[in-house]
Amino acid sequence: MNVIPWHQAVIAQFSQQLNSGLQGHAYLVGMHQGYGGIELTQTLAKLALCLSPESTGACGQCKPCQLFAAGSHPDFYVVEADGNQIKVDQIRELCQSLTATAQQGGKRVAIIYHAERLNTAAANALLKTLEEPGKDTLLLLQTDTPGRLVATISSRCQRLHFKLPNIAEIQQWLQQHHQLSADVTWCLPVMGGPTELLSALQSERYADLIHLRKQWVQSLSSGHLCASLSNIDQKQVSDALKVLYLVLRQKLIKQKSADALINAKISDFAAKVMTTYHELSMMPNMNYMAIFQSFILEYQSLNKS
Repeated sequence: MNVIPWHQAVIAQFSQQLNSGLQGHAYLVGMHQGYGGIELTQTLAKLALCLSPESTGACGQCKPCQLFAAGSHPDFYVVEADGNQIKVDQIRELCQSLTATAQQGGKRVAIIYHAERLNTAAANALLKTLEEPGKDTLLLLQTDTPGRLVATISSRCQRLHFKLPNIAEIQQWLQQHHQLSADVTWCLPVMGGPTELLSALQSERYADLIHLRKQWVQSLSSGHLCASLSNIDQKQVSDALKVLYLVLRQKLIKQKSADALINAKISDFAAKVMTTYHELSMMPNMNYMAIFQSFILEYQSLNKS
């Protein structure tokens, strides 16, 4: 895939730092994966290992670039969450690896994906390396939610500044990669960003979201949970809750002139739906059908009160 447009300035900024010898030893890439945060972090890692970094990215021709593309660069390390957390043993192993001599004679580069998942012990274990990095060591911490990252970690990382695209720019980018017949950006909050929305458009997921939206509108109107919402796949529950939230927010937009008290109650109800969504990620065995039914009843009561 070509470089994502809103990544270009970040890549050029990072390349300039590399070529001037002014790069830091740790960077926080606080871009949601829905906007290509993971792809951007990988691009920066490849750029740092490249022998001839360019303003548009790595050269792609040198040996380090070829090793990186093959997934076999010996001086490149990746840490991902073990379950819901990044654990202390993972960080200790990484820090130990970073003390070794670079086999390719250049930098040693490590990516920590979803760094907000570092548990307390893991964060503490990482601090020493952030404070006293080895020579030619680079750490890239990717996170969807920078605000959830431990402050002592965040404060020791440099930031790369980027500007996220507006709706018109997103629509234009999507149109370049997928033929659109309507505005599909309504579900960006469900997807997290345009790159995930593009993936949904190229699969059956977007059609499923449209169906969920129709079912929720019908269920809220009738006061009865549609059969298809009662029988959705467990993997669709998260999408269903986020789509319900968007349906409620859209209702608030359409009925701005309605009773202020009712609108306030619907707003609180929408917030409750999102709270349930977050709880679901921690307790995946919740009885979602009972939850859906209770939401329909609660919505009906809001409009009667």
